[in-house]
Amino acid sequence: MRDGAHAPTQTPMTNPEAGERNSVGVGVLALVCFKLMLHVAAAVETPYEFHRDEFLYIAMGNHLQFLRMDFPPMIALLSEAVRRVAESSLFAYRLIPALAGTSVVWLAVLAVRAMGGGQRAQALTAIAVIFNPLFLRTSSLFQPVVLDQLWWMLGFYALVNIVNTEDRRWWILLGVACGLGLLSKFSILFFGAATLVGLLLTRPRAFLTPWPWCAFGVALLLGAPTVVGQVHLGFPLLDQMASLTHGQLDRVTFASFVGEQALWGPFALLFAGMGLVALLRDGFLARYSVLGWTALTAFVLFALTKGKSYYVGPIYPVLFAAAAAWIERMDHGARRAALSWGFPAMAILYGITTAPFGLPILPPELMARYAARSGVIAGVRTNRGELLTLPQDYADMLGWREKAEAVKAALEKLSREEQSGAVLYGANYGQAGSLEFYGRELRLPPVVSLAGSFYLFGPGNRPGRTLIILGVERSEVSGIACRVLEEVARVANRWGVPEERDVPILVCRDPNQTLQEYWRRQRPHWG
Repeated sequence: MRDGAHAPTQTPMTNPEAGERNSVGVGVLALVCFKLMLHVAAAVETPYEFHRDEFLYIAMGNHLQFLRMDFPPMIALLSEAVRRVAESSLFAYRLIPALAGTSVVWLAVLAVRAMGGGQRAQALTAIAVIFNPLFLRTSSLFQPVVLDQLWWMLGFYALVNIVNTEDRRWWILLGVACGLGLLSKFSILFFGAATLVGLLLTRPRAFLTPWPWCAFGVALLLGAPTVVGQVHLGFPLLDQMASLTHGQLDRVTFASFVGEQALWGPFALLFAGMGLVALLRDGFLARYSVLGWTALTAFVLFALTKGKSYYVGPIYPVLFAAAAAWIERMDHGARRAALSWGFPAMAILYGITTAPFGLPILPPELMARYAARSGVIAGVRTNRGELLTLPQDYADMLGWREKAEAVKAALEKLSREEQSGAVLYGANYGQAGSLEFYGRELRLPPVVSLAGSFYLFGPGNRPGRTLIILGVERSEVSGIACRVLEEVARVANRWGVPEERDVPILVCRDPNQTLQEYWRRQRPHWG
Protein backbone atom coordinates (compact mmCIF):
# COMPACT_ATOMS: atom_id res chain seq x y z
CA MET A 1 0.00 0.00 0.00
CA ARG A 2 2.76 2.44 -0.91
CA ASP A 3 0.34 4.92 -2.43
CA GLY A 4 -2.62 4.36 -0.10
CA ALA A 5 -3.87 6.64 2.63
CA HIS A 6 -3.17 4.05 5.30
CA ALA A 7 -1.02 0.97 5.80
CA PRO A 8 -1.59 -2.13 7.90
CA THR A 9 -1.75 -1.52 11.61
CA GLN A 10 1.00 -3.99 12.47
CA THR A 11 4.72 -3.89 11.75
CA PRO A 12 5.92 -6.99 9.90
CA MET A 13 8.19 -9.15 12.04
CA THR A 14 9.62 -12.05 10.13
CA ASN A 15 13.09 -11.97 11.64
CA PRO A 16 13.89 -14.59 14.32
CA GLU A 17 14.67 -11.75 16.73
CA ALA A 18 11.14 -10.37 16.41
CA GLY A 19 10.36 -11.11 20.02
CA GLU A 20 12.73 -8.34 21.06
CA ARG A 21 11.25 -5.66 18.86
CA ASN A 22 8.71 -4.20 21.22
CA SER A 23 11.28 -3.45 23.91
CA VAL A 24 14.34 -1.30 24.27
CA GLY A 25 17.10 -3.23 25.99
CA VAL A 26 19.10 -2.15 29.00
CA GLY A 27 22.19 -1.79 26.83
CA VAL A 28 20.44 0.63 24.49
CA LEU A 29 19.13 2.65 27.43
CA ALA A 30 22.66 2.75 28.80
CA LEU A 31 23.91 4.13 25.48
CA VAL A 32 21.28 6.87 25.54
CA CYS A 33 22.23 7.76 29.11
CA PHE A 34 25.90 7.75 28.12
CA LYS A 35 25.12 10.35 25.45
CA LEU A 36 23.57 12.66 28.03
CA MET A 37 26.30 12.14 30.62
CA LEU A 38 29.00 12.77 28.01
CA HIS A 39 27.67 16.24 27.27
CA VAL A 40 26.92 17.01 30.90
CA ALA A 41 30.55 16.24 31.73
CA ALA A 42 31.78 18.36 28.82
CA ALA A 43 29.62 21.28 29.96
CA VAL A 44 31.05 21.04 33.47
CA GLU A 45 34.71 20.63 32.48
CA THR A 46 34.98 22.80 29.35
CA PRO A 47 37.85 25.31 29.41
CA TYR A 48 35.94 27.62 27.05
CA GLU A 49 33.47 30.49 27.40
CA PHE A 50 30.12 30.93 25.75
CA HIS A 51 30.11 30.88 21.94
CA ARG A 52 29.58 34.17 20.10
CA ASP A 53 26.23 32.84 18.81
CA GLU A 54 25.19 31.93 22.34
CA PHE A 55 25.74 35.53 23.42
CA LEU A 56 23.36 36.59 20.64
CA TYR A 57 20.66 34.14 21.69
CA ILE A 58 20.97 35.22 25.32
CA ALA A 59 20.57 38.84 24.20
CA MET A 60 17.54 37.88 22.11
CA GLY A 61 16.00 36.44 25.26
CA ASN A 62 16.80 39.62 27.20
CA HIS A 63 15.07 41.69 24.48
CA LEU A 64 12.30 39.18 23.80
CA GLN A 65 9.71 40.41 21.28
CA PHE A 66 7.88 37.20 20.46
CA LEU A 67 6.03 38.44 17.37
CA ARG A 68 8.67 40.89 16.16
CA MET A 69 11.87 38.93 15.77
CA ASP A 70 14.08 38.47 12.73
CA PHE A 71 14.90 34.94 13.84
CA PRO A 72 12.68 31.99 14.86
CA PRO A 73 11.97 32.76 18.53
CA MET A 74 12.29 29.36 20.25
CA ILE A 75 15.99 29.77 21.03
CA ALA A 76 15.26 33.16 22.60
CA LEU A 77 12.42 31.68 24.67
CA LEU A 78 14.68 28.89 25.91
CA SER A 79 17.44 31.38 26.64
CA GLU A 80 15.20 33.58 28.75
CA ALA A 81 13.79 30.55 30.59
CA VAL A 82 17.31 29.38 31.45
CA ARG A 83 18.36 32.88 32.53
CA ARG A 84 15.41 33.23 34.88
CA VAL A 85 16.12 29.87 36.48
CA ALA A 86 19.93 29.71 36.46
CA GLU A 87 21.06 33.25 35.58
CA SER A 88 24.45 33.11 33.81
CA SER A 89 25.28 29.42 34.29
CA LEU A 90 27.14 28.01 31.28
CA PHE A 91 26.20 24.52 32.43
CA ALA A 92 22.49 25.36 32.47
CA TYR A 93 22.58 26.73 28.94
CA ARG A 94 24.58 23.77 27.63
CA LEU A 95 22.16 21.33 29.31
CA ILE A 96 19.52 22.30 26.73
CA PRO A 97 21.46 21.02 23.67
CA ALA A 98 22.59 17.98 25.68
CA LEU A 99 18.95 17.03 26.31
CA ALA A 100 17.96 17.80 22.72
CA GLY A 101 20.84 15.76 21.30
CA THR A 102 19.99 12.85 23.58
CA SER A 103 16.39 13.06 22.38
CA VAL A 104 17.62 12.75 18.79
CA VAL A 105 19.31 9.47 19.71
CA TRP A 106 16.20 8.25 21.53
CA LEU A 107 13.92 9.07 18.59
CA ALA A 108 16.29 7.29 16.21
CA VAL A 109 16.11 4.21 18.44
CA LEU A 110 12.31 4.42 18.49
CA ALA A 111 12.28 4.81 14.71
CA VAL A 112 14.36 1.71 14.07
CA ARG A 113 12.21 -0.21 16.52
CA ALA A 114 9.09 0.95 14.66
CA MET A 115 10.69 -0.27 11.41
CA GLY A 116 11.02 -3.74 12.94
CA GLY A 117 14.53 -3.42 14.33
CA GLY A 118 15.44 -5.42 17.40
CA GLN A 119 17.87 -4.53 20.16
CA ARG A 120 20.89 -5.16 17.92
CA ALA A 121 19.62 -2.64 15.36
CA GLN A 122 18.70 -0.21 18.11
CA ALA A 123 22.15 -0.36 19.62
CA LEU A 124 23.81 0.03 16.23
CA THR A 125 21.65 3.08 15.49
CA ALA A 126 22.43 4.67 18.86
CA ILE A 127 26.17 4.11 18.44
CA ALA A 128 26.13 5.57 14.93
CA VAL A 129 24.57 8.81 16.17
CA ILE A 130 26.34 9.11 19.53
CA PHE A 131 29.88 8.75 18.17
CA ASN A 132 29.41 10.96 15.12
CA PRO A 133 31.41 14.22 15.44
CA LEU A 134 28.56 16.24 13.92
CA PHE A 135 26.12 15.24 16.65
CA LEU A 136 28.78 15.57 19.32
CA ARG A 137 29.37 19.19 18.28
CA THR A 138 25.73 20.22 17.90
CA SER A 139 24.77 18.68 21.24
CA SER A 140 27.46 20.75 22.96
CA LEU A 141 26.39 24.26 21.89
CA PHE A 142 23.33 26.31 22.78
CA GLN A 143 22.31 26.90 19.17
CA PRO A 144 19.21 26.14 17.06
CA VAL A 145 21.07 23.48 15.04
CA VAL A 146 20.43 20.68 17.54
CA LEU A 147 16.78 21.76 17.84
CA ASP A 148 16.52 21.52 14.06
CA GLN A 149 17.91 17.98 14.19
CA LEU A 150 15.43 17.09 16.93
CA TRP A 151 12.35 18.28 15.04
CA TRP A 152 13.45 16.63 11.79
CA MET A 153 13.90 13.35 13.64
CA LEU A 154 10.49 13.75 15.29
CA GLY A 155 9.03 14.29 11.82
CA PHE A 156 10.75 11.18 10.47
CA TYR A 157 9.46 9.19 13.43
CA ALA A 158 5.92 10.39 12.67
CA LEU A 159 6.35 9.29 9.03
CA VAL A 160 7.42 5.80 10.11
CA ASN A 161 4.27 5.46 12.16
CA ILE A 162 2.07 6.93 9.42
CA VAL A 163 3.28 4.00 7.29
CA ASN A 164 2.75 1.49 10.09
CA THR A 165 -0.66 2.45 11.45
CA GLU A 166 -4.03 3.96 10.67
CA ASP A 167 -3.81 6.21 13.71
CA ARG A 168 -4.36 9.71 12.34
CA ARG A 169 -2.67 11.27 15.34
CA TRP A 170 0.70 10.61 13.69
CA TRP A 171 -0.23 13.18 11.03
CA ILE A 172 -0.80 15.67 13.83
CA LEU A 173 2.61 14.79 15.28
CA LEU A 174 4.15 15.42 11.85
CA GLY A 175 2.54 18.87 11.90
CA VAL A 176 3.77 19.50 15.43
CA ALA A 177 7.33 18.58 14.39
CA CYS A 178 7.22 20.98 11.45
CA GLY A 179 5.64 23.74 13.56
CA LEU A 180 8.24 23.44 16.29
CA GLY A 181 10.88 23.34 13.58
CA LEU A 182 9.56 26.61 12.16
CA LEU A 183 9.85 28.11 15.62
CA SER A 184 13.48 26.96 15.77
CA LYS A 185 15.20 27.25 12.39
CA PHE A 186 14.20 28.20 8.86
CA SER A 187 15.78 25.06 7.43
CA ILE A 188 12.70 23.10 8.52
CA LEU A 189 11.25 24.44 5.26
CA PHE A 190 13.56 22.02 3.46
CA PHE A 191 12.14 19.17 5.52
CA GLY A 192 8.63 20.28 4.64
CA ALA A 193 9.41 20.47 0.93
CA ALA A 194 11.26 17.14 0.97
CA THR A 195 8.44 15.44 2.88
CA LEU A 196 5.94 16.73 0.33
CA VAL A 197 7.99 15.17 -2.46
CA GLY A 198 8.36 11.92 -0.53
CA LEU A 199 4.62 11.64 0.14
CA LEU A 200 3.69 12.52 -3.45
CA LEU A 201 6.03 9.79 -4.74
CA THR A 202 4.92 7.08 -2.33
CA ARG A 203 1.50 7.91 -0.90
CA PRO A 204 -0.25 10.37 -3.24
CA ARG A 205 -3.73 9.21 -2.23
CA ALA A 206 -3.07 10.47 1.28
CA PHE A 207 -3.69 13.98 -0.05
CA LEU A 208 -7.27 12.96 -0.82
CA THR A 209 -7.80 12.72 2.94
CA PRO A 210 -7.86 15.69 5.33
CA TRP A 211 -4.90 14.56 7.42
CA PRO A 212 -1.93 15.95 5.46
CA TRP A 213 -3.79 19.25 5.33
CA CYS A 214 -4.41 19.08 9.07
CA ALA A 215 -0.68 18.52 9.56
CA PHE A 216 0.03 21.59 7.44
CA GLY A 217 -2.45 23.63 9.46
CA VAL A 218 -0.93 22.55 12.77
CA ALA A 219 2.57 23.41 11.49
CA LEU A 220 1.46 26.84 10.33
CA LEU A 221 -0.36 27.53 13.59
CA LEU A 222 2.60 26.58 15.78
CA GLY A 223 5.10 28.35 13.55
CA ALA A 224 2.98 31.47 13.17
CA PRO A 225 5.19 33.66 15.43
CA THR A 226 8.12 33.13 13.05
CA VAL A 227 5.98 33.99 10.02
CA VAL A 228 4.44 37.03 11.73
CA GLY A 229 7.89 38.31 12.68
CA GLN A 230 9.11 38.04 9.09
CA VAL A 231 6.04 39.81 7.70
CA HIS A 232 6.17 42.53 10.34
CA LEU A 233 9.85 43.27 9.71
CA GLY A 234 9.71 43.06 5.91
CA PHE A 235 11.26 39.58 5.56
CA PRO A 236 14.76 40.19 6.96
CA LEU A 237 15.47 36.54 6.14
CA LEU A 238 16.03 37.59 2.54
CA ASP A 239 18.70 40.11 3.53
CA GLN A 240 20.27 37.63 5.91
CA MET A 241 20.47 34.97 3.20
CA ALA A 242 21.95 37.45 0.74
CA SER A 243 24.61 38.41 3.28
CA LEU A 244 25.30 34.77 4.14
CA THR A 245 25.58 33.84 0.48
CA HIS A 246 27.97 36.69 -0.26
CA GLY A 247 30.14 36.15 2.82
CA GLN A 248 30.18 32.38 3.27
CA LEU A 249 28.12 30.30 0.86
CA ASP A 250 29.53 31.74 -2.37
CA ARG A 251 32.53 29.41 -2.02
CA VAL A 252 30.33 26.31 -1.64
CA THR A 253 29.98 24.10 -4.72
CA PHE A 254 28.00 20.92 -5.21
CA ALA A 255 31.24 18.95 -5.13
CA SER A 256 32.48 20.65 -1.94
CA PHE A 257 29.12 20.14 -0.24
CA VAL A 258 29.17 16.43 -1.02
CA GLY A 259 32.86 16.12 -0.21
CA GLU A 260 32.54 17.81 3.17
CA GLN A 261 30.12 15.12 4.26
CA ALA A 262 33.27 13.05 4.77
CA LEU A 263 33.92 15.18 7.85
CA TRP A 264 31.28 13.11 9.63
CA GLY A 265 33.32 10.01 8.92
CA PRO A 266 33.62 7.36 6.19
CA PHE A 267 31.54 5.09 8.40
CA ALA A 268 28.72 7.61 8.50
CA LEU A 269 28.67 8.10 4.73
CA LEU A 270 28.74 4.36 3.99
CA PHE A 271 26.18 3.57 6.66
CA ALA A 272 23.81 6.34 5.57
CA GLY A 273 24.20 5.26 1.95
CA MET A 274 23.28 1.70 2.88
CA GLY A 275 20.22 3.01 4.69
CA LEU A 276 19.13 5.05 1.68
CA VAL A 277 19.51 2.09 -0.69
CA ALA A 278 17.64 -0.16 1.71
CA LEU A 279 14.74 2.28 1.96
CA LEU A 280 14.45 2.64 -1.80
CA ARG A 281 15.18 -0.94 -2.91
CA ASP A 282 15.04 -3.50 -0.08
CA GLY A 283 11.91 -5.66 -0.18
CA PHE A 284 11.05 -5.19 3.50
CA LEU A 285 12.20 -1.62 4.15
CA ALA A 286 10.86 -0.31 0.84
CA ARG A 287 7.50 0.11 2.54
CA TYR A 288 9.23 3.02 4.32
CA SER A 289 10.49 4.50 1.07
CA VAL A 290 8.88 7.84 1.96
CA LEU A 291 11.78 8.24 4.40
CA GLY A 292 14.34 7.57 1.68
CA TRP A 293 12.80 9.94 -0.83
CA THR A 294 12.45 12.64 1.82
CA ALA A 295 16.09 12.29 2.88
CA LEU A 296 17.35 12.18 -0.71
CA THR A 297 15.29 15.22 -1.72
CA ALA A 298 16.53 17.19 1.27
CA PHE A 299 20.14 16.32 0.42
CA VAL A 300 19.70 17.46 -3.18
CA LEU A 301 17.94 20.67 -2.14
CA PHE A 302 20.70 21.63 0.29
CA ALA A 303 23.39 20.78 -2.25
CA LEU A 304 21.74 22.80 -5.04
CA THR A 305 21.20 25.82 -2.79
CA LYS A 306 24.83 25.70 -1.59
CA GLY A 307 24.06 24.96 2.03
CA LYS A 308 26.72 24.40 4.64
CA SER A 309 27.68 20.77 5.03
CA TYR A 310 26.02 20.37 8.43
CA TYR A 311 22.65 21.66 7.20
CA VAL A 312 21.79 18.18 5.92
CA GLY A 313 22.82 16.51 9.18
CA PRO A 314 19.22 15.83 10.32
CA ILE A 315 18.75 13.15 7.63
CA TYR A 316 21.53 10.94 8.99
CA PRO A 317 19.87 9.43 12.09
CA VAL A 318 16.93 8.01 10.15
CA LEU A 319 19.27 6.64 7.45
CA PHE A 320 21.41 5.06 10.18
CA ALA A 321 18.24 3.49 11.57
CA ALA A 322 17.30 2.03 8.19
CA ALA A 323 20.80 0.63 7.66
CA ALA A 324 20.79 -0.95 11.11
CA ALA A 325 17.40 -2.58 10.50
CA TRP A 326 18.60 -3.88 7.12
CA ILE A 327 21.79 -5.37 8.56
CA GLU A 328 19.89 -7.09 11.34
CA ARG A 329 17.56 -8.77 8.86
CA MET A 330 20.30 -10.12 6.59
CA ASP A 331 19.95 -13.81 5.83
CA HIS A 332 23.69 -14.43 5.56
CA GLY A 333 24.80 -14.93 9.17
CA ALA A 334 28.51 -14.30 8.61
CA ARG A 335 27.92 -11.10 6.67
CA ARG A 336 25.41 -9.90 9.23
CA ALA A 337 27.81 -10.60 12.08
CA ALA A 338 30.66 -8.84 10.30
CA LEU A 339 28.60 -5.72 9.66
CA SER A 340 26.93 -5.79 13.08
CA TRP A 341 30.31 -5.74 14.78
CA GLY A 342 32.39 -3.97 12.15
CA PHE A 343 30.26 -0.86 11.73
CA PRO A 344 29.90 -0.02 15.43
CA ALA A 345 33.61 -0.68 15.94
CA MET A 346 34.46 1.80 13.15
CA ALA A 347 31.96 4.32 14.49
CA ILE A 348 33.34 4.14 18.02
CA LEU A 349 36.95 4.31 16.83
CA TYR A 350 36.28 7.30 14.60
CA GLY A 351 34.21 8.97 17.29
CA ILE A 352 36.91 8.61 19.93
CA THR A 353 39.63 9.73 17.51
CA THR A 354 37.73 12.86 16.46
CA ALA A 355 36.00 13.56 19.80
CA PRO A 356 38.06 16.71 20.49
CA PHE A 357 36.59 18.22 17.31
CA GLY A 358 33.09 17.54 18.63
CA LEU A 359 33.44 18.16 22.36
CA PRO A 360 35.07 21.39 23.63
CA ILE A 361 37.13 19.65 26.30
CA LEU A 362 40.80 20.20 25.38
CA PRO A 363 42.35 23.56 26.38
CA PRO A 364 43.33 25.75 23.41
CA GLU A 365 47.02 24.82 23.46
CA LEU A 366 46.33 21.09 23.49
CA MET A 367 43.52 21.42 20.97
CA ALA A 368 45.76 23.36 18.59
CA ARG A 369 48.42 20.66 18.75
CA TYR A 370 45.85 17.93 18.31
CA ALA A 371 44.29 19.65 15.30
CA ALA A 372 47.69 20.15 13.68
CA ARG A 373 48.69 16.53 14.17
CA SER A 374 45.35 15.16 13.01
CA GLY A 375 45.80 16.70 9.57
CA VAL A 376 42.05 17.38 9.32
CA ILE A 377 42.33 20.72 7.51
CA ALA A 378 38.59 21.07 7.06
CA GLY A 379 38.19 20.89 10.84
CA VAL A 380 39.99 24.23 11.30
CA ARG A 381 38.73 26.00 8.19
CA THR A 382 36.41 28.94 8.83
CA ASN A 383 33.12 29.68 7.11
CA ARG A 384 35.03 32.13 4.92
CA GLY A 385 37.73 29.64 3.94
CA GLU A 386 40.49 30.84 6.30
CA LEU A 387 42.61 28.38 8.26
CA LEU A 388 42.88 28.68 12.05
CA THR A 389 44.82 26.85 14.71
CA LEU A 390 41.53 25.84 16.38
CA PRO A 391 38.13 24.81 15.01
CA GLN A 392 36.15 27.99 14.39
CA ASP A 393 33.53 27.17 17.03
CA TYR A 394 36.29 26.92 19.63
CA ALA A 395 37.95 30.13 18.47
CA ASP A 396 34.55 31.76 18.86
CA MET A 397 34.46 30.69 22.52
CA LEU A 398 37.56 32.60 23.62
CA GLY A 399 38.51 36.18 24.48
CA TRP A 400 35.09 37.65 25.20
CA ARG A 401 35.50 38.30 28.89
CA GLU A 402 38.85 39.99 28.24
CA LYS A 403 37.11 42.39 25.87
CA ALA A 404 34.42 43.19 28.42
CA GLU A 405 37.01 43.78 31.13
CA ALA A 406 39.03 46.04 28.82
CA VAL A 407 35.88 48.07 28.09
CA LYS A 408 35.26 48.26 31.85
CA ALA A 409 38.79 49.65 32.31
CA ALA A 410 38.19 52.23 29.57
CA LEU A 411 34.93 53.25 31.22
CA GLU A 412 36.60 53.81 34.57
CA LYS A 413 38.98 56.32 33.01
CA LEU A 414 36.08 58.60 32.08
CA SER A 415 34.74 61.34 34.31
CA ARG A 416 31.72 60.54 36.45
CA GLU A 417 29.53 62.69 34.22
CA GLU A 418 30.73 60.84 31.10
CA GLN A 419 30.25 57.47 32.77
CA SER A 420 26.68 58.26 33.77
CA GLY A 421 25.63 58.89 30.17
CA ALA A 422 27.92 56.41 28.41
CA VAL A 423 26.68 53.80 25.94
CA LEU A 424 28.67 50.83 24.63
CA TYR A 425 28.79 49.87 20.95
CA GLY A 426 29.84 46.44 19.64
CA ALA A 427 30.85 46.06 16.00
CA ASN A 428 29.45 42.52 15.70
CA TYR A 429 26.86 40.55 17.62
CA GLY A 430 29.51 38.53 19.46
CA GLN A 431 31.11 41.68 20.81
CA ALA A 432 27.79 43.35 21.60
CA GLY A 433 26.35 40.17 23.12
CA SER A 434 29.37 39.52 25.31
CA LEU A 435 29.37 43.12 26.57
CA GLU A 436 25.70 42.82 27.48
CA PHE A 437 26.20 39.40 29.09
CA TYR A 438 29.24 40.32 31.20
CA GLY A 439 27.81 43.78 31.74
CA ARG A 440 25.50 42.44 34.43
CA GLU A 441 28.46 41.37 36.53
CA LEU A 442 30.80 44.23 35.61
CA ARG A 443 28.05 46.87 35.84
CA LEU A 444 28.60 48.16 32.34
CA PRO A 445 26.40 50.74 30.59
CA PRO A 446 23.76 49.70 28.02
CA VAL A 447 24.94 48.12 24.77
CA VAL A 448 23.87 48.92 21.21
CA SER A 449 24.92 47.60 17.83
CA LEU A 450 23.90 47.61 14.19
CA ALA A 451 24.74 43.89 13.99
CA GLY A 452 21.77 41.68 13.14
CA SER A 453 19.16 41.39 15.85
CA PHE A 454 20.85 44.08 17.94
CA TYR A 455 19.81 46.63 15.33
CA LEU A 456 16.18 45.72 16.05
CA PHE A 457 16.67 46.19 19.79
CA GLY A 458 17.45 49.84 19.03
CA PRO A 459 19.06 52.51 21.23
CA GLY A 460 15.94 53.18 23.31
CA ASN A 461 15.94 56.69 24.76
CA ARG A 462 19.68 56.84 25.40
CA PRO A 463 21.23 59.75 23.46
CA GLY A 464 24.79 58.41 23.73
CA ARG A 465 26.73 61.61 24.42
CA THR A 466 29.71 59.37 25.22
CA LEU A 467 30.26 56.19 23.23
CA ILE A 468 32.73 53.41 23.98
CA ILE A 469 33.16 51.57 20.68
CA LEU A 470 34.50 48.01 20.56
CA GLY A 471 35.80 46.48 17.34
CA VAL A 472 35.86 49.49 15.00
CA GLU A 473 39.09 51.07 13.78
CA ARG A 474 39.29 54.86 13.79
CA SER A 475 39.51 54.92 10.00
CA GLU A 476 36.31 52.87 9.79
CA VAL A 477 34.11 55.16 11.88
CA SER A 478 31.49 56.55 9.51
CA GLY A 479 28.07 58.11 9.64
CA ILE A 480 28.85 59.92 12.87
CA ALA A 481 31.36 62.64 13.78
CA CYS A 482 32.80 62.98 17.29
CA ARG A 483 34.19 66.11 18.92
CA VAL A 484 36.90 63.85 20.32
CA LEU A 485 37.62 60.36 18.99
CA GLU A 486 40.51 58.49 20.57
CA GLU A 487 41.76 54.95 20.72
CA VAL A 488 42.22 54.02 24.38
CA ALA A 489 43.14 50.32 24.18
CA ARG A 490 43.51 47.25 22.03
CA VAL A 491 42.59 43.70 23.05
CA ALA A 492 44.61 40.77 21.68
CA ASN A 493 43.35 37.21 21.29
CA ARG A 494 45.76 34.90 19.48
CA TRP A 495 43.20 32.10 19.33
CA GLY A 496 40.40 34.10 17.76
CA VAL A 497 39.18 34.39 14.21
CA PRO A 498 41.06 37.10 12.26
CA GLU A 499 38.66 39.94 13.10
CA GLU A 500 38.91 39.18 16.84
CA ARG A 501 42.69 38.89 17.22
CA ASP A 502 43.48 42.60 17.63
CA VAL A 503 40.40 44.59 18.55
CA PRO A 504 40.43 48.35 19.21
CA ILE A 505 38.48 50.24 21.85
CA LEU A 506 37.56 53.82 20.94
CA VAL A 507 35.97 56.58 23.00
CA CYS A 508 33.73 59.00 21.10
CA ARG A 509 32.84 62.19 22.96
CA ASP A 510 30.00 64.50 21.92
CA PRO A 511 28.91 62.93 18.62
CA ASN A 512 27.18 65.24 16.17
CA GLN A 513 23.89 63.36 16.45
CA THR A 514 21.99 61.29 18.94
CA LEU A 515 21.83 57.53 18.68
CA GLN A 516 18.15 57.83 17.72
CA GLU A 517 19.02 60.08 14.79
CA TYR A 518 21.88 57.81 13.78
CA TRP A 519 19.68 54.68 13.92
CA ARG A 520 17.08 56.18 11.61
CA ARG A 521 19.72 56.55 8.90
CA GLN A 522 21.23 53.07 9.18
CA ARG A 523 20.46 49.53 8.11
CA PRO A 524 21.34 46.36 10.04
CA HIS A 525 24.63 44.58 9.37
CA TRP A 526 23.60 40.95 8.82
CA GLY A 527 27.09 39.67 8.08
